[in-house]
Amino acid sequence: MTNQQKPKHLTRKGSFIVFTHLLFLSFTHFFLLFTHSLKAQTLTQTIRGIILDKNIQTPIVGATVILVGSTPLKGTITDSEGGFQLTQVPIGRQTVKITYMGYKEMTMSNVVVNAGKELVLNVGLEEDITQLSEITIKPTVEKDKPLNDMATVSTRTFSVEETQRYAAAINDPARMATAYAGVIAADDGGNNIVIRGNSPNGLLWRMEGVDIPNPNHFSSLGAAGGGVSILSAQVLTNSDFMTGAFPAEYGNALSGVFDLKLRKGNNQKREYTVQAGLLGLDVAAERPFSKNYKGSYLINYRYSTLELLTKLGLPLGDFAQRFQDLSYNISLPTNKWGKFTLFGFGGLSSSVGEAQADSTLWKTNGDKRYDENFKSNTGAWGATHAVNLNKKAFLKTVVLYSVYQNGFHQQQYSNAYVFEPRYNEDYSLRKLTVSSTLNYKFNARLALRAGAIWSRQSYDFFRESWNSDLKKMERFIASDGQTGTLQAYAQVNYKVSEKLTANLGIHSLALLLNKSRSIELRASLKWDVGTGQSLAIGYGIHSQIHPLALYFYSNQLTDAGNSYPNRNLDFTKAQHLVLSYDRLLNEHTRLKLEAYYQSLYNVPVSADKRTAFSLLNATDGFLTERLVNNGKGRNYGAELTLERFLHNNFYYLLSGSVFKSEYTGSDKIWRSTRFDAGAAGNLLVGKEWLMGRNKNNVLGLNLKTTFVGGFKTTPIDLQASRSKGETVWVESKTNEQTLDAYFRSDVRISWKRNRNGFTGTLSLDIQNLTNRENVFIHYYDATIGKIRTAYQLPLIPVLNYRIEF
Repeated sequence: MTNQQKPKHLTRKGSFIVFTHLLFLSFTHFFLLFTHSLKAQTLTQTIRGIILDKNIQTPIVGATVILVGSTPLKGTITDSEGGFQLTQVPIGRQTVKITYMGYKEMTMSNVVVNAGKELVLNVGLEEDITQLSEITIKPTVEKDKPLNDMATVSTRTFSVEETQRYAAAINDPARMATAYAGVIAADDGGNNIVIRGNSPNGLLWRMEGVDIPNPNHFSSLGAAGGGVSILSAQVLTNSDFMTGAFPAEYGNALSGVFDLKLRKGNNQKREYTVQAGLLGLDVAAERPFSKNYKGSYLINYRYSTLELLTKLGLPLGDFAQRFQDLSYNISLPTNKWGKFTLFGFGGLSSSVGEAQADSTLWKTNGDKRYDENFKSNTGAWGATHAVNLNKKAFLKTVVLYSVYQNGFHQQQYSNAYVFEPRYNEDYSLRKLTVSSTLNYKFNARLALRAGAIWSRQSYDFFRESWNSDLKKMERFIASDGQTGTLQAYAQVNYKVSEKLTANLGIHSLALLLNKSRSIELRASLKWDVGTGQSLAIGYGIHSQIHPLALYFYSNQLTDAGNSYPNRNLDFTKAQHLVLSYDRLLNEHTRLKLEAYYQSLYNVPVSADKRTAFSLLNATDGFLTERLVNNGKGRNYGAELTLERFLHNNFYYLLSGSVFKSEYTGSDKIWRSTRFDAGAAGNLLVGKEWLMGRNKNNVLGLNLKTTFVGGFKTTPIDLQASRSKGETVWVESKTNEQTLDAYFRSDVRISWKRNRNGFTGTLSLDIQNLTNRENVFIHYYDATIGKIRTAYQLPLIPVLNYRIEF
């Protein structure tokens, strides 16, 4: 095991001291805010937005918008551009109902109205195939309905408010998703997620309809997660998260999809958000360009608070971690030529550890012997154009340019206190992507979505590391060049009847580097069997291109000249089958059951010998192996979700799964994958108390408890490790050892205070409340000659204060 793989966390004693100080300051602040709030006044805000046809994005003129429960009844109708505005709306959680002849009624429950910002809603209505003269009242729960109307199984819409409310989510979509059935964290120190037993690398990130690079700080090559999300919650709006059998428009993914949507800035007034916390100092601004133009911009910048604390002389742990990021969305509508937007994000992150020239320290902490420098920089800049070609067709085109840079350099003190190189890597990827999607609605029953995605990538890869047998640096990759990918898809949504909906699609993926191709069928069927009940089945063939550097592995000692043994690797492929049962137990409570089976094939395994190695166990994007597509895998299990949506200021979410994740290496033996934990479960509970004379302030308490069966690991051969000076595994017993089960409790306490034109929220997230020592991994420490255990995060308090005005 290389030294850079060891987790670097706060010590448990240090984190507890920080926790006690922050806890005292937090509750002191809570008390002062509470006593001051007794003089509160009745506060109101504006709700406005636009109502569109969900499929072709044309404005719906004359739709009725009502504020449910208002006295007297407050409502309005949409104007010639589909716009509406409700003024003097009391702050707090409100319910908005939207109706229009020929369309299904939409009820949006628990939308949050704050004094500091207007609430702007963009709502898509679905055409009703019954075409009744009156709209039939439907159950008022729209919370779990996907934004993508062609996703019928294993898909859930999440809101920005959930990323802020759930304990330990800390404004991060990936961390929030670990509350859902079938999704578990790969480790506490980052936001890599394991979906239904798959490797974290099988996840696809999308933004505004186009694939984007991994949007996380401290990410490694080929990974789908990192340490901290680059994207601020200030720029996101409601988005979809998928865990299997996804529609035909999504390609190059095996386990799941985050389909992110960006929020547009306020185009009528200036608004600002300032947020300070342990993870960073955020500043967001949004405003219109002018009073006579409906364009706007939204921009957010964050600077690492960890770096600020380090500069003040208060380093957290042995490594100095720094990050900063910028994200933006600029809306540029026109009267004749459609709507244009400019969007993007960029993040810079680094971690530096300095070696200590004191051999007495090395005996107890081998990390002190290494000098390390890690960087991970990611950026994406895009433009979109959306236009209605006619009353039935809507075309959206996206152009995106992205850059990813990753580097790691490690050297070690010799016994003579002279630095010796141990590891050097530098990776660079630049990518230009053009994506175009056509939505065509033949009638209320039949809709088509088709598109194509072209990308061109340039790459520059270098990696070398220390060979302990040869006592020299060994080079594994040194390559640069260009290649490209092509994707195309088409899918139809057909409403057979009011109760039966079918989706059928096809996706094509091609890698120009070696001419690998995949044609993939996708299909789903949903049947509304009764009031509030539905059955669904989904099937799909899915494939994924491997991290590009893997194709250019070449060992200078064994591979002659410019030979690249992995250059002709085919895609890893999988077949997904999902059965789903969904039932509304009442207006606010939902039960969902899903069973799934995934068959993986064409999995890269060792080409040189019969071993247990498989890419399905990998978390990094570059491996020093000669590979061939002869491996298999299978994931199967059942999931349960019981959820009470927020009602009367109380919610809960109970999710659980039992599953099996297995694979074969080149030795053809079926065994557990690294992520075969067997079972996982979450319980989230939250309560809000309205406080103050006019109930303008909110005290929130959110709890989360997580259980995960232990991941699999391989025993370490201690004698062989001592002989070789590095970790040597007992390969014949690969993944036969189970780590201790994972258990963690988190709590979030928040206090929201509203004043006229101002909202302030103070929150304290306490992660791993009981300070439990959850095992991360066992490894051999060559400095002390013993097997050591690395643990996951100790108790971590995250204090945050946000103001909106």
